[in-house]
Amino acid sequence: MLPSLGFNEIIILGILALLVVGPKDLPLLFRKIGRWTAKLRGMAQEFRTGFDELARQAELDELKREVDALRKTTSLHDIRNELSKPLPTLEDYAGVSKPAPSLPSPEGPAETAVPPPIATARGPSGPSITQTSDTDAAPAEAPAAEEAPSNVTPIVRSAP
Repeated sequence: MLPSLGFNEIIILGILALLVVGPKDLPLLFRKIGRWTAKLRGMAQEFRTGFDELARQAELDELKREVDALRKTTSLHDIRNELSKPLPTLEDYAGVSKPAPSLPSPEGPAETAVPPPIATARGPSGPSITQTSDTDAAPAEAPAAEEAPSNVTPIVRSAP
């Protein structure tokens, strides 16, 4: 670094420059010194800019190497396998085991068949509409005495 100059040193240098150069050429000397200083500052700024650009380029090269390494280690096949895995169910999250499906007996299919449930829909202002399975001959009627609120759809089940 340059040595620091105090006020006394600057006065001594000014008097010395006045005696050596003379009062007529002193403004010309100060202009030349100002231009040299501006050139030095410009070169220092250019050096800093170039150095920063090199640092950015080095960071970009490092990032490119990391991205290439990630591309080599991760393939689309691995991602596709991860996406094709079945999603867990609520029982899996709760830790509850699912009941095992019953296996058919070796004698043949079971004779007892459970009829499918009957769905009842309620119209906006009309009577309730009941859908039954194909095995039932007549549609079941909803009991008239039990009126459900308008936002609740009752479910009617037939006797087995």
